[in-house]
Amino acid sequence: MELIVETSCKDKLYLDIVDGIILPLKDYAVESIVSFSLDEIKEISRNNNIKVYVKINKNLLNEDIDKVRDILVELDKLNISGIFFYDLAILQLKKELNLSVDLIWNQTHMVNNYKTCDYYFSRGVKYALLGKEITLEEIKEIIDKSKIDVMVEVVSKPSVAFSMRKLITNYNKDLGVDNNSDLIINEKITDTNYVVKEDSNGTSFYLDIITNGTGIISELYKGGCKYIIFREYGLEDIFNELLVDTEKYIKGNCSDKNYINKYKKLGDSTNFFFKETIYRVKKNG
Repeated sequence: MELIVETSCKDKLYLDIVDGIILPLKDYAVESIVSFSLDEIKEISRNNNIKVYVKINKNLLNEDIDKVRDILVELDKLNISGIFFYDLAILQLKKELNLSVDLIWNQTHMVNNYKTCDYYFSRGVKYALLGKEITLEEIKEIIDKSKIDVMVEVVSKPSVAFSMRKLITNYNKDLGVDNNSDLIINEKITDTNYVVKEDSNGTSFYLDIITNGTGIISELYKGGCKYIIFREYGLEDIFNELLVDTEKYIKGNCSDKNYINKYKKLGDSTNFFFKETIYRVKKNG
């Protein structure tokens, strides 16, 4: 099992600890705290003995296509382990340009069953980052029944929605205030807080609770999961220690009990790992 991270600071990439790093591409990645220029990605991939994954998960516009085509050609020359993609233009461009770089299907809520994973595998996609709304048992079913290599986001302050609209800007404009800081909004039915962040690409919504999946790593490993992802946002104070301990744990140098008990301090939220999503028709009246 390999540990892959997405950091929230360019000054600390944890390259000496983890197996791989996700680098969101500037102007073409969403739901990320920091992004990297193509030149920065080239420098990191050439000068470090680590797997580098590039995130290009923006919903592309027509005017983006030619630029992205050129970027993909440049990335294909590097020792990139994979590209996270949302827009199907990436898949089509790889085919048209006959690129060798591997792709990771990253269409958030849609990556939730083994049949669709197998369809993308048949189209030349090697990996799938599973959606955050499925259970541990559903994850294990996909691993067992699909030919695609699965990635699972295990520890994070999860992103839950994205809009290309500048919602904070519009909100403040409507209120007549000049304030571009993040917002905290409360969903009243469940009394759940969300962090709202805006950048040049649009507006991201994050659950303001850490998903603590440290307790399921052993089950994922036994189930055949090859890649787990930790995202640093919201965990900056403890992230280095967490990564060091997790690498020891994966390699069998730390017991289940010691590791899991230590990281109970991250909280008891396991998101949907043990909670099925059930849809019910709402009765009128």
